[in-house]
Amino acid sequence: MWDFEAGEILAFDKPLHWTSFDLVAKVRYALCHKLGKKKLKVGHSGTLDPLATGIVVICTGKKTKLIDQLQYDVKEYVAELQLGATTPSYDMEQDVDATYPTAHITRELIDATIPLFTGEQWQIPPMYSAVWVNGKRAYELARQGEQVDLKPKLLVIDEIEVLHFDTEHMRLTLRVVCSKGTYIRALARDIGEKLGAGAYLTSLRRTRIGEIKVEECLTIEQFLEKLKNYEYVQNE
Repeated sequence: MWDFEAGEILAFDKPLHWTSFDLVAKVRYALCHKLGKKKLKVGHSGTLDPLATGIVVICTGKKTKLIDQLQYDVKEYVAELQLGATTPSYDMEQDVDATYPTAHITRELIDATIPLFTGEQWQIPPMYSAVWVNGKRAYELARQGEQVDLKPKLLVIDEIEVLHFDTEHMRLTLRVVCSKGTYIRALARDIGEKLGAGAYLTSLRRTRIGEIKVEECLTIEQFLEKLKNYEYVQNE
């Protein structure tokens, strides 16, 4: 039985085009309406881009104190990269701004390059990211046309595996297991640079956080349906 005020940890499969905040707001509104309350602590333990799907962990009530701890759980992603082109955001949020030759890219080159990205890595976050810069988010400055030099961050990529390489369309699918703070869009950028061909993300799915697998997660529709049958008993 759920007790949202004492605290619950809920794992959702975030829909495409939703922000993590959209999901939190939807859950908070539904819970406050069901519980007859004006306020309830609800937060998430790791942002996922609007163009990504997969696991977002949401904490309620007193369990929101665990958010910082949960953010350090190892994460797994499945990412599809388009080789031979770049975009300013390193994904499909923006249009292609440059294209590059890809005739030199073979499966052998892919297999020799991808392992170079395992272990500790210094990564420069994307300009279109939620990194704070002088009191503003980097993406806000980027959309205003400002150029900001972001500092590289140390992260760890535990595993990176080639799942598929489409030589005709130059699409590369990877499974990545990594630490907190890893930007898969930036990883796509760096892989493209190492291959000498440019790259950007065409899809991203977060498939695991810690021991939580995406197959175990609720969709927002499933959660709202379960909430209909939830009986709230107010503690005296």
